[in-house]
Amino acid sequence: MSSPSTLPISNPNASNPITTGAQSQPSFTTPAFRAFLARLSDSLRHAFSRRRPWLELVDRTSFARPDSLSDATSRVRKNFSYFRVNYLTLLAGVLALSLLSHPFSLLTLLSLLAAWLFLYFFRPSDQPLVVFGRTFSNRETLGVLIVLTVVVIFLTSVGSLLISAIMVGLAIVCIHGAFRVPEDLFLDDQEMAGSGLFSLIGGAASSAAVAAAPSVVSRV
Repeated sequence: MSSPSTLPISNPNASNPITTGAQSQPSFTTPAFRAFLARLSDSLRHAFSRRRPWLELVDRTSFARPDSLSDATSRVRKNFSYFRVNYLTLLAGVLALSLLSHPFSLLTLLSLLAAWLFLYFFRPSDQPLVVFGRTFSNRETLGVLIVLTVVVIFLTSVGSLLISAIMVGLAIVCIHGAFRVPEDLFLDDQEMAGSGLFSLIGGAASSAAVAAAPSVVSRV
């Protein structure tokens, strides 16, 4: 008596390379991450559209020593209101040069940023994090990232490098603002109202928070 024939069982994922490729996509191709990059790019593009000419920033005929401390403070406030995009670009340049001169610190910060983006913010909520055979919940992942951030920023040379670079950049901005005579600069009332120190950074941060909000809410 012959045994009944066995029907072949096909694997739909194996026969469909498109489905297999979609399931194996890395987390950085998720719509949330693409929306984050789009919002951040739009915010930076809008910010740099308000940048003042650099030749106006370094016009030697507009420099003079301030008469008093209050005069210097007033100059810094007015110059920052007018050149805030240039000043923040200069501050970012000093920070970038400091990090480029210390490749290990730069690599550490980039790795930390990548860990936050791909392991928490933009990781699909239905895909648990598995490391060395152990599954980590969202709260455990968040706790590990917070501890790792504290260790990197406050217990290594990375934190001191960031603080020193920011202090050098702020010193350059304050010295320039104190010696640059702002009488030839004209600001609208709307520009004066929105010229806070972190207005530009706050705009980009809020855009990033809006893009990351859905993935964060789904983990709470």
